[in-house]
Amino acid sequence: MRVLLVEDDDTLRESATAYLRASGFAVDPAATGKMARELAAVSPYDAVILDLRLPDDDGLALCTVFRTRVPAPRILMATARDGVEDRIAGLDLGADDYLVKPYALGELVARVRALLRRPDHAAPTRLQLADLVLDPATRHAWRGPREISLTTKEFAVLEVLMRAPGRVLTREHIGEHAWDDNFDLMSNVIDVYIARLRRKVDAPGDEPLLNTVRGAGYRLAPPRE
Repeated sequence: MRVLLVEDDDTLRESATAYLRASGFAVDPAATGKMARELAAVSPYDAVILDLRLPDDDGLALCTVFRTRVPAPRILMATARDGVEDRIAGLDLGADDYLVKPYALGELVARVRALLRRPDHAAPTRLQLADLVLDPATRHAWRGPREISLTTKEFAVLEVLMRAPGRVLTREHIGEHAWDDNFDLMSNVIDVYIARLRRKVDAPGDEPLLNTVRGAGYRLAPPRE
């Protein structure tokens, strides 16, 4: 899933970005409120990690901006240990959770995953379509009794498809949610990953689930649909 990380501390921003990416998220880092606003204006985000104390912007005002997006991303506030009033104000403005700085990177990832599992935004802990099962928490996938070995990016693409079962997803939609802002829509990288997934998900003897809809995109659905 795609995450916007708004953090002005260079060291923390770089380490959190690397850790989130290694955990399977597509991350766009922003060092300033201005940069965050520019990214949010052109890209959809599933979650925002928002430092409320920014040098050039009001973090609470940013929280309000993100909450008015349709669909609205999950918002995880990051505040200083003494920022109790900020946390109260942020939660009142619609933030979903908060994390006290300095925080452990493992807890950051766990909090983001927990937010994305909430039913009005995402799906149950395990995603399932027919006999295909995906567990975002453990990063494991199965087709029936067979475990599927996936790279981090293959897992991300399959997760995007499984969160929209039966829907035809365009290459642009998949790119927006599985890659960061460095993604080149004109490349064939999505087609390459879909081909890899098809070989792994639809093994010989399996009913095909991953389909190409010519001229439209890709669709994950049981054959009867």
